[in-house]
Amino acid sequence: MSWGWFARKRVLLLVLTGFIALLFLKSDWMGRMMYPIAYMQSIETEASINDVDPYLIAAIIRVESNFKTDKVSSKGAGGVMQLMPETADWIIEMAKFDAATTRETVVGSAELSIKAGSWYVHALHDQFKGNSVAAVAAYNAGPGKVRQWMRDKVWDGTMEHLDQVPYGETRHYVQRVDYYYKKYKSLYPEWSRYV
Repeated sequence: MSWGWFARKRVLLLVLTGFIALLFLKSDWMGRMMYPIAYMQSIETEASINDVDPYLIAAIIRVESNFKTDKVSSKGAGGVMQLMPETADWIIEMAKFDAATTRETVVGSAELSIKAGSWYVHALHDQFKGNSVAAVAAYNAGPGKVRQWMRDKVWDGTMEHLDQVPYGETRHYVQRVDYYYKKYKSLYPEWSRYV
């Protein structure tokens, strides 16, 4: 065999490798495979009802449970939105869920967890006057703790000064939610009408 044959094969292999790399790097379908959103209809419905950003709800779910309904944290939070039992009880009462709704049904049902969690995200947005960064931090650390940080001027509630948040877990949590929020926004433009 001649060297020309090997050269042609090498060029063909390079072109094929480049094409496959381009598919992986620039393809929305590949991105959607890597960053899927489960329960899209429930997220869309509850985000619309509660006037919250569906990308934010999806990002919180991704960080909290990776869309797994049976996940329970070491602190006792459960469901796809990882609500603490006391928080679930408070949401059920404040949001006036029907009498048959219990913390167990909220934790056990992805749809009810998304309904309760979306209501809670809306309530946090209201508490923090539309500040999404502070609301996300409060979803993780609790609204009382975040209000204290802001009141004591430990943190100003911005992404730019996130390094001032005293809890490493909360800093990392907000960064991860922000990462998935941006990723979902770029991969799922059909929700942009809700933002």
